[in-house]
Amino acid sequence: RSTMACAEARLSRFNKLGDPAKLREKRIAMCVKLRKDQKNEHIMKRRTITLSSLSDKEALSEDSPFKEQISCTSLEDIVRDVNSDSIPSQIRGCQAARKLLSERDSSINEIINAGLLSCFVAFLSMDDEPTLQFEAVWVLTNITSGTSWHTKRVMDHGAVPAFISLLSSPMLHISEQAVWAVSNIAGDGPMYRDVLIACNAIPALLACISPDTPLDFLHNLAWTLSNLCRSKNPYLPGSVVQQMLPSLIMFLHLSDKNILSQVCWAFCYLSDGENNRIEVVLRTGIIPRLMELLNHEDTYVMVVIDAGCLEVLPKLLRHSKSSVQKEAAWALSNIAAGPSKQIQQLINCGLFAPLVELLRSGYFKSQREAVWVVKNITIRGTMDQMIFVIRIGALEAIIRLLQVPDAKVVMVILDTINNLVMAAEKSGETEGVCRLIKELGGFAHIEMLQNHENVVLRKAASYLLDKCTEVSSRPFTPPKVQAAGQLSVGKLP
Repeated sequence: RSTMACAEARLSRFNKLGDPAKLREKRIAMCVKLRKDQKNEHIMKRRTITLSSLSDKEALSEDSPFKEQISCTSLEDIVRDVNSDSIPSQIRGCQAARKLLSERDSSINEIINAGLLSCFVAFLSMDDEPTLQFEAVWVLTNITSGTSWHTKRVMDHGAVPAFISLLSSPMLHISEQAVWAVSNIAGDGPMYRDVLIACNAIPALLACISPDTPLDFLHNLAWTLSNLCRSKNPYLPGSVVQQMLPSLIMFLHLSDKNILSQVCWAFCYLSDGENNRIEVVLRTGIIPRLMELLNHEDTYVMVVIDAGCLEVLPKLLRHSKSSVQKEAAWALSNIAAGPSKQIQQLINCGLFAPLVELLRSGYFKSQREAVWVVKNITIRGTMDQMIFVIRIGALEAIIRLLQVPDAKVVMVILDTINNLVMAAEKSGETEGVCRLIKELGGFAHIEMLQNHENVVLRKAASYLLDKCTEVSSRPFTPPKVQAAGQLSVGKLP
């Protein structure tokens, strides 16, 4: 094709990307689906467990009932043993029921229909028979891992107060198993969650957290708190949130990836709602820690943070308080400083519409942080991502800010435009980009900056104006650029 045809084809990329609103709606829908899929993989109920606290001599001994190899037993045998007056038989019946429940889902209905729930719940109060107590709570935990109807049947038999009582058991493995049962109930929705709250489950759960609590036990506790936070309609009461926040903040500063992923989901759930809910989370001061975790070595932790942060940030960028806007823009700039796939998440989640609004009419301190978002994208983003940012209005917005009296902000904007021109030169988009800069009034503003009182700004403006004029008037050749595309004009005094 001719040079003119190639130029027109490149320029058309800026004009024929489709309706931005429709494209953004499609991307947001896809992003929401991906996030839901990832959440569903971390389902709120679990059955297969490994208890961290089975380190008691009893649990580790060769004759431990926990290590007993249970032979296949019929449902009739289980019913007979569970209903007997012999403790060893009752233990054997519970173990057989637990094994049956772990093998097939349909067995939950069989156990319930056999009328065994009342026996299992009664065994929970037998403090002088910890083995039977443990096996019973394990069986009931497996039943609550089923449907909401299964969970309701367990609750209807009075298991909730018994579970909460067992949270303070001196036998750590019993306490941990009770946490598992409570978490399964909490994962069944706000109605069951509120039953737990009414039975004082929160203080009992928080009392399990201590410097001596095993790490895996802490993970189970973090998972339980996350399940308590996730339900809405209605949301978790504010008084309960205040009870839980100190422990959630403590969990957020641990290094275990499993705990981190659960507590990040908890904060995601807590901040999903009106501004007053978001402000509660902001007041905890966790945003810097969340930004640190964006670089976590475990990708699942990073995905959780992205999902939580990106879901909240649009609301924060439009917040009425300037301090909240500023913090949100700062957080966004940190995310935009990551790899291009991270930048793509910002685009997919529709974050640039509120960002451009902020650049156009936000508080100046917020605008100053927002400018850094655009600059970081011109450093780490792909050309297609830069084109999207241009099309949605970010380039026009930062060009208007070239008139602000803050020399540092103006320098960042000039550096951003320079990065954009250099990226365009590498990909053959120079003509389209420079024409847009000119049409948006960029050249006129840059020309005026050549008379700025700040010497460094004058040099930067002249350098950029000459470069734009030069690269837009000659055929593309591989440029000799400096590292990261920075202007070689020194630092501002």
